Amino acid sequence: MAQYESFSFATLDELSQKIETLGLDISFSEDLSVLAAPAAAGDRTIPNRFSTLPMEGRDSLPDGSPGEFTFRRYRRYGAGGWGLIQFEACAVWQGGRSSDRQMCIEASTEKAIASLLEATRSAARESLGPSHSPLCLLQLQDAGRYRHATGTTPGLTVPYELLDRRAKVPGDVAPLSDADIEAVQDRMTEAAVRAEKIGFDGIDIKSCHRYLGSELLAAHLRPGKFGGGFEGRTRFLREMTERIRSAVKNPSFLVTSRMNLFDGFPYPYGWGCDRSDPPVPDMTEPLKLVGILKELGLNLLTTSTGTPYYNPWLVRPFDRLIPGNIEAPEHPLEGVGRLFSLTEKVQREYPDLPVTGPGYTWLRQFGVFAAAANVARRAVTLAGFGRTGFAYPGLPKDVLEKGAVDPKKVCVSCSLCSEVMSQGGPTGCYAKDRDVYGPILKEHRASRKTH
Repeated sequence: MAQYESFSFATLDELSQKIETLGLDISFSEDLSVLAAPAAAGDRTIPNRFSTLPMEGRDSLPDGSPGEFTFRRYRRYGAGGWGLIQFEACAVWQGGRSSDRQMCIEASTEKAIASLLEATRSAARESLGPSHSPLCLLQLQDAGRYRHATGTTPGLTVPYELLDRRAKVPGDVAPLSDADIEAVQDRMTEAAVRAEKIGFDGIDIKSCHRYLGSELLAAHLRPGKFGGGFEGRTRFLREMTERIRSAVKNPSFLVTSRMNLFDGFPYPYGWGCDRSDPPVPDMTEPLKLVGILKELGLNLLTTSTGTPYYNPWLVRPFDRLIPGNIEAPEHPLEGVGRLFSLTEKVQREYPDLPVTGPGYTWLRQFGVFAAAANVARRAVTLAGFGRTGFAYPGLPKDVLEKGAVDPKKVCVSCSLCSEVMSQGGPTGCYAKDRDVYGPILKEHRASRKTH
């Protein structure tokens, strides 16, 4: 692993030279026209190759309805020209919320979430014309060990001291029973039916970042039907894919998942990891599972790695570390290269499955060139942008209409969005969207000083 380094590249040539020095396989194409091409997902058409990633905002109302900032974020996504808008992690019941400000889909919030969806689509039509219709997915989640909302209890699959300590899990919390997990499956199925009724084009079963669905993939030490061998550990995600596909009425409704391909933890607590060398990915099980899910009716896969709560460099290569987190043991470009490489392995193995891949944000204004290269060589179907969506929601529109991005608007990987979120505040771009989020950041920092 190379020494950590902040982004300091003024030209694409400088960046390319660094990549060559590190011996990484990251390519660029300055022909961005490929990003304007439509893509198919099931029976649906995605109008271009730009996808938001489901970034939780923590700006909903206490009952789980979207709040003022939530509406603002999604209107900006709609107006920004994204072909696929992946709505953030939405709890499928109050007891599964990650915070008091996480969106939650249930009967009492259905109307408000429907209004959020319509506001997003309306903004898209107003900005890009009546024919522009982004596909909209709602990500469904139970936060598992990260249930931190008032009145909730962390939902452990297997006790794991390393993560339990960082997640502040009380020592007397017992792991979820199989019946508890089956109840989550029931709620997730109901939520998918509700999302279809509201008008979403599909749902995403969240299976990344060590939330419940992701935790179960690594539950080697768990007894019972949801742990142990490959069949038990993948049961939750397999059954959810089957159940939701059967429960929804429209055969064109998309069933998708954002799934960790590699989480960076040692056996027997890791998924997609070499058992003898945990920092090294082993794609045997993830690739096998993707093939099974595809046969069960999965329409699209969005990839990820790691967890932002322990090894954030695997998820989001950054310039500035969140205070209190572990220092990155590698150069950010190594993280970018890993995200590209693992995603490409899935896309090569299943060329007819649409795959959305991350890793572009740290590259700043050059990220779209990497996206164009990856799409052109069929290493990925859609380029997924997470933090970029907060900082520069209009990036796709600029590329589609102007053929270029504005370097002054790109995310600078400062981690302020993640830092404030980790302290319970709303997520947005505290560097580029200062008029809105500046007062919140000031309040956040003042609060930290008093504590």
